[in-house]
Amino acid sequence: MPDRGGGPTGPRIRVGRPSRRARTLLMTLGVLAVLAMAFVMFAGFWTDWLWYRSVAYSSVFTTTLWTKIGLFLVFGLLMAVAIGVNIWLAHRLRPPLSAMSLEQQSLDRYRMSIAPYKKWVLLAVTALVGLIAGASSSGQWRTWLMYVNGVPFNQKDPQFKLDVAFYAFDLPWYRFLLGFGFAATVLSLIAAALTHYLYGGLRITSPGARATGAATGHLSVLLGVFVSLKAVAYWLDRYGLAVKSSDFKATDNWTGLRYVDANAYLPAKTILFCIAVICAVLFFATLWRRTWQLPVIGFGLMVLSAILIGGLYPAIVQKFQVQPNEQAKEAPFIQKNIDATRDAYDIDDAKVDDYDGQATTEDDTKLRAAANTAASYRVMDPNVVSPAFQQLQQRRNYYQFPRTLDVDRYKDKDGKEQDTVIGLRELNIEGIPKRNWINDHFTYTHGYGAIAARGTTTGTNPTGSPDFTESGLPSTGEFGKYEQRIYYGEKTEQYSIVGGPQKELDYEEDGEKTTSYKGDSGVSLSNTFNRAAYAVSFSEPQIMYSGAIGEGSRILYNRTPKERVEAVAPWLTIDGDAYPAVVDGRIQWIVDAYTTSNGYPYASRTTLGDTTADSLTTNQRAVVAQQNQVNYIRNSVKATVDAYDGKVKLYEWDTEDPVLKTWRKAFPGTVEARGDIPKALMDHLRYPQDLFKVQRELLTRYHVEDPAQFYSGSDAWQVPDDPTNKEPGSVPPYYLSMKMPGQDAQQFSLTTTFTPRGRPNLGAFMAVNADAASKDYGTMRLLRVTSTVKGPGQVQSELNGNDDVAEFVRNLKGTDSDIEYGNLLTVPLEGGFLYIEPVYTRGGNQNYPLLRKVAASYGSKIVFENNLGDALNAVFGVDGDADTTPPDPSEPPGETDEPPATGDAALKKAIADAQKAYTDGEKALKEQDWPAYGKAQDALQEALERAAAAQPKSGGDGDKADGDKPADDAKPAKPDSSASPASAEKPADGARKPEGAEQGSDQGS
Repeated sequence: MPDRGGGPTGPRIRVGRPSRRARTLLMTLGVLAVLAMAFVMFAGFWTDWLWYRSVAYSSVFTTTLWTKIGLFLVFGLLMAVAIGVNIWLAHRLRPPLSAMSLEQQSLDRYRMSIAPYKKWVLLAVTALVGLIAGASSSGQWRTWLMYVNGVPFNQKDPQFKLDVAFYAFDLPWYRFLLGFGFAATVLSLIAAALTHYLYGGLRITSPGARATGAATGHLSVLLGVFVSLKAVAYWLDRYGLAVKSSDFKATDNWTGLRYVDANAYLPAKTILFCIAVICAVLFFATLWRRTWQLPVIGFGLMVLSAILIGGLYPAIVQKFQVQPNEQAKEAPFIQKNIDATRDAYDIDDAKVDDYDGQATTEDDTKLRAAANTAASYRVMDPNVVSPAFQQLQQRRNYYQFPRTLDVDRYKDKDGKEQDTVIGLRELNIEGIPKRNWINDHFTYTHGYGAIAARGTTTGTNPTGSPDFTESGLPSTGEFGKYEQRIYYGEKTEQYSIVGGPQKELDYEEDGEKTTSYKGDSGVSLSNTFNRAAYAVSFSEPQIMYSGAIGEGSRILYNRTPKERVEAVAPWLTIDGDAYPAVVDGRIQWIVDAYTTSNGYPYASRTTLGDTTADSLTTNQRAVVAQQNQVNYIRNSVKATVDAYDGKVKLYEWDTEDPVLKTWRKAFPGTVEARGDIPKALMDHLRYPQDLFKVQRELLTRYHVEDPAQFYSGSDAWQVPDDPTNKEPGSVPPYYLSMKMPGQDAQQFSLTTTFTPRGRPNLGAFMAVNADAASKDYGTMRLLRVTSTVKGPGQVQSELNGNDDVAEFVRNLKGTDSDIEYGNLLTVPLEGGFLYIEPVYTRGGNQNYPLLRKVAASYGSKIVFENNLGDALNAVFGVDGDADTTPPDPSEPPGETDEPPATGDAALKKAIADAQKAYTDGEKALKEQDWPAYGKAQDALQEALERAAAAQPKSGGDGDKADGDKPADDAKPAKPDSSASPASAEKPADGARKPEGAEQGSDQGS
């Protein structure tokens, strides 16, 4: 209708196209946006490639990448083709005319709206499904590589007589293919059904036939494929019974066939396989019969058979055949489980010996002499003394030590091997005086030096502190000369940029020392492209334009040993505790790595995160592979990470491990041969804690090899809770040089105790030879205690109730100090067990633990004395001093050092030490060296205490023997009042107090 209104009219506004300039600008912005998004996505890939190339493991990156790409393309394409072909086929088989019904009329609108875009819709659907399937399949790269590179175990399972490699390498891949086939078939069935419905091949409410013949045939074929896959699933389920987990009263994590599986489920799966094959044939036959009557009946029979044969029949067998005589029925299968589990966890050679637990002699002198050589009693607990390292050797707030130190073996000046507590002075980013981007990433870049102390003795400055064999900044001592800078460590988690124009702080001691990184580690930032990639990858734009980055700059990241080994060997499971060692002039992090499998037939499973947890893992050290469930494990690789240049080396350790052989085929050249391990490194390799904890947990049940006894659980053990720790958790294993019964010399061992399940007394003691250089490395021995012996918890309870301990604790309350218990060591000795526990105090004037007492228990006696020697004397009822110097573990009895001087000799030595300390103090006072003066005063006090203790006590008449009085001229001269510590606290006017004097005086106090 024309506009008949008389209202005002105006010019028409014409909306035109944007100008060419605007279109060009918009197009440019769009292209730039796409390029920016592409660069962001590319940056992560590029920086990963650069990192792998920098550590010389680019083959790991390329092998993993191409495997993922291959799986993505193959299975993404297969899924897309399967869906696309079935949609296309359903469209092609559509009826020429649709039924005239309300249902079809309502669908006409959708058909008409889709008609112009049918090809695009088909491409979009198939592409989306293909992308999802490809991305999911690329995550199966480990499964594919193990399948295609798998090597035989040369060991067959007891049920089907197939090589274990079939279950470990082949079966997981077959299951993946089966799952992929089910997914493709179900999605194809859904897509085809929707297409048939949209184009009239399937009808729900329309009169007449519900499906055309073409639709019936198409969908029947897909259903036949589905049922065929179900038949394959039934067949694979037969083999799956060998690795199936189930609940069983004999053990918590039963794996493998039981009586009902072998005699009911196994034949049931075979019968169901046959029924499924027949049912699939009936579905395929629908192409000719054009009716679903027979296949539907067959499918119903298959479902009914699955319920009756696969569910009801096994339940009947279990109820009426197994339960009335379960122990006898299950005995052969329990034996298979025991044998497989012991083999899979490498505990089949664990030797169990009966051990009475009661002393075989009443000769106290003999017991005391035997105690000297039984073990190198570690009174420096690495789980306790870290704060002492921190206080005495930290030197600067931007350094730190781990909360749990490590135990290793080093030779002293005389060439004797000794247990040593060691920790690295790593960088503490939180302790930097002024936090900013330059300081955090350019100036403070590394820690400095290894600090070590004897595990068996204490120091005198102050008394009860660690007896350092390597100390200071830079560190000096028994390690000799080595590269002390620590650019890679357990606590070094931030990235650093080094080697460029910005100087790094090396250390501060008598002035500030600077350095510039000279290693070839890290990735070069000399070109703009790399800088841009890292700026995007690290979300730090300053990397792009900062003037602190220039020629020679390199970025260091992935700096913890665990991160580096996991990155270069993603197929390994890494131990929770890397430990440092000084080897050939370098600090090397040693990392134990494991190959694992979840497909060892009949071997019971364990969750690594749960099994390797103890009282220390709550907040002190990491747990291996949190929820990784396995039933096969080997310490197959020993890895090292250089603390200076981050270089990673992987060494083959278990030369017989088929899983490692498989991965070496997949990643050739990444693992070096065992024979290439340097001798100096071999001396520091040890049995790994996490593997030991997994094995000891399994041995709580699997030390029993008799099926009847295993079923009853009458000899089951448990790992006791740590009695020295307030936090709940199992007692950690302890490294200790000791002798097991029948051995002539000490061996570096890893030890643990067991208690009978539900009882506190000692049930067994276990030790494994932890010295990698020993021919007996890995030899396990278990001592099953056959009499009633106090367990660790009972010993700790008796100690807490001891009168001497109670008095000691009461005295501590007045000094605002707390008692702190160290490791409760258990040592077999002459038929019994000797317990040794160091006791520390903390608080008052010192905020770190000092060893003040040593507790000992043997048999029914428990003592609490000032030092280890006194404790051993008291617990065996021996008067006088005895040799408590720990012997060289490699020496047989009788070759230890002579006992220290006693009586007059001890008195004279104490007086001489006091005179020397006084002279040193006078010298330090003149030079105004306050830390040295404080040390001299401590040494003087300690020497005077020893002199007083060495003098014999007076007789009944109050007089001393003439020979017991020291000569007047032997007494050290007392310093005058002007040289007393009180008057020396403040330097004279104009005199500069040396740097660190306050810290030194604190330490001296």
